[in-house]
Amino acid sequence: MFEDEPHAEGAAAVAAAREALQALCQELNLDEGSAAEALDDFTAIRGNYSLEGEVIHWLACSLYVACRKSIIPTVGKGVMEGNCVSLTRILRSAKLSLIQFFSKMKKWMDMSNLPQEFRERIERLERNFEVSTVIFKKFEPIFLDIFQNPYEEPPKLPRSRKQRRIPCSVKDLFNFCWTLFVYTKGNFRMIGDDLVNSYHLLLCCLDLIFANAIMCPNRRDLLNPSFKGLPSDFHAPDFKAAEEPPCIIAVLCDLHDGLLVEAKGIKEHYFKPYISKLFDKKILKGECLLDLSSFTDNSKAVNKEYEEYVLTVGDFDERIFLGADAEEEIGTPRKFTADTPFGKLTSQASVECNLQQHFEKKQSFAPSTPLTGRRYLQEKEAVTTPVASATQSVSRLQSIVAGLKSAPSEQLLNIFESCMRNPMGNIIKIVKGIGETFCQHYTQSTDKQPGSHIDFAVNRLKLAEILYYKILETIMVQETRRLHGMDMSVLLEQDIFHKSLMACCLEIVLFAYSSPRTFPWIIEVLDLQPFYFYKVIEVVIRSEEGLSRDMVKHLNSIEEQILESLAWTNNSALWEALHASANRVPSCEEVSQG
Repeated sequence: MFEDEPHAEGAAAVAAAREALQALCQELNLDEGSAAEALDDFTAIRGNYSLEGEVIHWLACSLYVACRKSIIPTVGKGVMEGNCVSLTRILRSAKLSLIQFFSKMKKWMDMSNLPQEFRERIERLERNFEVSTVIFKKFEPIFLDIFQNPYEEPPKLPRSRKQRRIPCSVKDLFNFCWTLFVYTKGNFRMIGDDLVNSYHLLLCCLDLIFANAIMCPNRRDLLNPSFKGLPSDFHAPDFKAAEEPPCIIAVLCDLHDGLLVEAKGIKEHYFKPYISKLFDKKILKGECLLDLSSFTDNSKAVNKEYEEYVLTVGDFDERIFLGADAEEEIGTPRKFTADTPFGKLTSQASVECNLQQHFEKKQSFAPSTPLTGRRYLQEKEAVTTPVASATQSVSRLQSIVAGLKSAPSEQLLNIFESCMRNPMGNIIKIVKGIGETFCQHYTQSTDKQPGSHIDFAVNRLKLAEILYYKILETIMVQETRRLHGMDMSVLLEQDIFHKSLMACCLEIVLFAYSSPRTFPWIIEVLDLQPFYFYKVIEVVIRSEEGLSRDMVKHLNSIEEQILESLAWTNNSALWEALHASANRVPSCEEVSQG
């Protein structure tokens, strides 16, 4: 791939590349400047490296980079990035799948020596794609549970423009619901690459569409008559919808791996205000979104707004999942056909192949070698989907801290008071300072990722604080027994211990929520040495038996990451520790016995 190629390149090859690029640019209606830059970059790379595979695919990578560099002035909105050409259009014209694009783009970035900012952009794009892929695979069966089967409908008959409007089909509803979801998700950048929040946002969209189908008397035919969330008297001949729209969030969470408190929070604080805003802007209209007089206009308006978002902000058009050519464009087989039962596709092995592997490869936290902590792993749990795994991790975490407060318990206060010098004031000060730093960085946008909302930051912090005080209490109780009631002042006055323990608790919470802020993000924002974080990992695993197998594996992988590289940097605290011990390194026997 990266072998040097002779400088004398054939004129025929250059001409063929120029011709292919010209055809691609004409199809995309691209400006000459970007086309020329893309060809120059491609020619330079081809002169130094051997490019395997189809030339048009490498040209697409070069063209994408050139387009992202382009800045277009706009009226009233400053500037717009990207030449009004989305990544989806480039890939469609070049017949390059998304998964192939990410693979080739990584190689192209290495060969082109592109800046870190651009690499981080591709990482965000890939993460968003992975989240959307997993969410769409959940969307299909949930939609089928609530509504009728789109592929049992008779095909639409062609009609002239002058004919009156016809009611929306179930397939139209399927497409509208997904488009509304991806458009809404795009406007909450702090949700886009967060799997748990994105999933609950999807449930909110389904809840909204269900409510409209119930409230609209002539659209109840869209509903699945066996759905468990239907009103108890739905099948009565004289059924009449209640004045207030029904809410099925609780039912969906119960049936489809959701977290009720999280989903209701998303609905009340983000989704409902946003939908109200869409009505205020006349993007959505009508008493009922699905009404004969409203649906076509609503669908067109949402699609138009989303297309504008993709061109100005997005890159990746997530309606790609809805297309007949989705399998080729994504790079994995998942085709809807009349012969394939709708919603059954996710159980087929062929569907699982590329996308699942692609997602799991990015998300796998299992240590590659069994260096540490294997004895703490529980029996392997049943295989679940990524969404179920994420929501179960959060649910497990919430069960660990259920009924507890983000403050010292009475027993822990008694331990503090038994010390010669009560450490409570200093501990609370340390925890408060860490919380302020965490919230500041969690909500702050960077080149790597958009800032999240303060509500999410406070929620994550509160869980971490409860976990911190719970584990601290367990450690203190164990140490008091082991040391037969000796004074705990020396341990409790070590600020670095509290900082490390709190950082570890925050990392557990971030992992449970499948946050894109992966380790070592937490120690970087808290300015904590990896060596000190390493020292509390085994203590935490040993002290909190409620941690799931995946959480323990994640902490084990961090332990190995620190042992393999992070602990050995020039400014590592490990060197100070070695110096303090007169450079005496413990033997294997001592470590094993310890």
